Amino acid sequence: MSLSTEQLVELLTEQYGSSVSRKQLTEFTGNTDISLATVCKKLEPYKSGRGVWNLTAVEKLEKTYNTVSVEPKSIVNLIPDKDSNYVSFGNFSDVKRIVKSKLFYPVFITGLSGNGKTASVEQACAQLKRELIRVNITIETDEDDLIGGFRLVNGETVWHNGPVVEALERGAVLLLDEIDLASNKILCLQSVLEGKGVFLKKIGKYVKPAAGFNVVATANTKGKGSDDGRFIGTNVLNEAFLERFPITLEQQYPSVVIEKKILLNVMSSIDVVDEDFAEKLITWADTIRKTFFDGGVDEIITTRRLVHIVQAFAIFNNRQKSIEVCINRFDDDTKQSFLDLYTKIDTKVEVEDDNTVSEKTLEMLDISYNP
Repeated sequence: MSLSTEQLVELLTEQYGSSVSRKQLTEFTGNTDISLATVCKKLEPYKSGRGVWNLTAVEKLEKTYNTVSVEPKSIVNLIPDKDSNYVSFGNFSDVKRIVKSKLFYPVFITGLSGNGKTASVEQACAQLKRELIRVNITIETDEDDLIGGFRLVNGETVWHNGPVVEALERGAVLLLDEIDLASNKILCLQSVLEGKGVFLKKIGKYVKPAAGFNVVATANTKGKGSDDGRFIGTNVLNEAFLERFPITLEQQYPSVVIEKKILLNVMSSIDVVDEDFAEKLITWADTIRKTFFDGGVDEIITTRRLVHIVQAFAIFNNRQKSIEVCINRFDDDTKQSFLDLYTKIDTKVEVEDDNTVSEKTLEMLDISYNP
């Protein structure tokens, strides 16, 4: 005898009512040629406890599923705010074109920290008025965090959508930020990355992607781990998972001209415009980056850190202090070398007790110094 799950449920309901026990299932299978294991597998969505199956469970869960949102979906606005200071550069035009197409075309964006990977996706969605759901990935992120699960609400177990299901149903852009921090639990997204949606096995419902749904992932590595230890905690991602991203965009730091525009925009927004300071900061950061890529230093000044320095300048109104408080995170030698270099670029700033550039700094940065 070959029965579908629906037929099986109908027979069991007629014979035993809305709830059955393991003993009753054993009795039922004893009178048919279906094994107990097969019956138990077919009734998996209906299991309500140990040795108990509620044959109305799926119907009940479907009702719960359709009423779990705290607010109606039409009320919640997930379109990012436009950043008036944002300056487009790098891969922004490509990201915007992909989002605008509303085609399902997963994108992997890789690049060093603080160079605008996440901001490019957020601002592309803001300009196009597209909803964006951002998920910050960690080593602990699992299927329950992404797809959804049951939560206790007012003493009742209620299904809540995860961000992936929300994005699928809304036709929103799903941003998986810092994807290379994920464990193999991220493989629950395989079918989502194929554009097929996802089956919610806990409530027996299949969610298909609405028009416009897409996935963008950002990472500091290309999913192969970090050999130099700079991005500790990054993992080697499954090759089959990475293969489901059609393209990889490599994000670089902005050019000197673009970076100056970024800093001046930020300065203008906080009423602390100092074009000379902006130019010197950019020259300083550019010199350090070139040295970093040549292997001369182990640290780098990111665009994000330059913005932090400008914001500190609005508070302290002191160039040296603004730089110091923002580079204190580096080890003492690196911090001192970076400060030494800045005094060489900006004669208005002197490092206390050492207003000359040290030989160690010159050697590290491979810069000729002629007093």
